[in-house]
Amino acid sequence: MYIQLALDRYSIDEAIVIARTSEEFVDWIEVGTSLIKEYGVESVSRIKKAFPHKVIVADIKTIDNALYEFEMCFRAGADVATVMGVSPNATIKACVETAEKMGKKVMIDLLNTNEEQKEDLLKYKQAIFCAHVSKDEQEMSGKAAIDISQMYDWTGMLAVAGGINLETIEKFKELQPDVMIIGSAITKAQDQRLAAELFKNKINQWREQG
Repeated sequence: MYIQLALDRYSIDEAIVIARTSEEFVDWIEVGTSLIKEYGVESVSRIKKAFPHKVIVADIKTIDNALYEFEMCFRAGADVATVMGVSPNATIKACVETAEKMGKKVMIDLLNTNEEQKEDLLKYKQAIFCAHVSKDEQEMSGKAAIDISQMYDWTGMLAVAGGINLETIEKFKELQPDVMIIGSAITKAQDQRLAAELFKNKINQWREQG
């Protein structure tokens, strides 16, 4: 189980400082959507250069223009790039094929997908699927964490994101997803290194318990 540190709403320099503080306890580093939108793919290349040994996720949230956007992110140093599951089939197929061609991975964001769409997406067995509660849902409607009740029969690599903190993480103990995407619970913590360490300790504890 990997910890993916989500970096959003920061400058590139601030994001690097935060990642440097917690890098010992995180496995993947996400260059967040707002970071890419504000600073472009330079944010991806600089963070990959700062952390060449980490898996770098470009949370580009592609929904169209797949080939151009994915190639751009991968050339900048991303190891994984994201596409929205509600995108046209042609877009998702292009993302998957581009990732395979370049030796990279695609993460399909399941935000706002219905059950029929989820079922259809399962054909992309090489993809990472991300169950996600959006920032707007968290901030405006008070929805704090994802509903994982329908994820227990999920096949393939699964990531979870949205409202994960040291309390809500407990609901994932039985599911044990492959990737835990954690943002503000680390980035906004008074002691970011300690916060990351506590998450890592929790996951290691689960692993030891089997």
